[in-house]
Amino acid sequence: MAHNNPTSRRAFLASTAAVGLVAATTSACQSASAADRQLVFASLKDARRELDRLGKAAALRSSTQWSWPQTLTHCAQSIEFSLTGFPSPKSALFQNTAGALGFQVFTWRGRMSHDLAEPIPGAPALDTSNDPVLAMARLQQAMADFQKRTTPLQPHFAYGALNKPAYERAHAMHLANHLSAFDVQS
Repeated sequence: MAHNNPTSRRAFLASTAAVGLVAATTSACQSASAADRQLVFASLKDARRELDRLGKAAALRSSTQWSWPQTLTHCAQSIEFSLTGFPSPKSALFQNTAGALGFQVFTWRGRMSHDLAEPIPGAPALDTSNDPVLAMARLQQAMADFQKRTTPLQPHFAYGALNKPAYERAHAMHLANHLSAFDVQS
């Protein structure tokens, strides 16, 4: 019987999870707060310009619970893990179904939306007293290391295997989502 087939059951569960992910993604897109600047970056170069602008500000206005240095460190971790490997990846089934679909939806929309205070699974805790200059330097170094990389990248913990252009899109969208919560305080 088809309903007792483990492969069919896994496929059904994966497709159900994927539909739920699309619904959640669409819902998150529609419920963006007024403080969300909804930035869109096509590349890490675009993200670097906004990082420079925000980094030079005397004071920043924030609409997220993480501090500026925590946000920079989190974004650096994400890029570093694409080079070294994520500490707690989702299952291959998730990566190849719901994760891949989620990345396709974000790419189609041109922007990512996720919980801006959710750490990367298994990543070291973010230091609440981190120096913003050091956090910015770490992120800039991670971006430079990513740009120089010529060997294959590590699978994303949720999206699975990505080639370098797709990974750059993922990093650019991730940075845009987080930087959208900050602006120069006037």
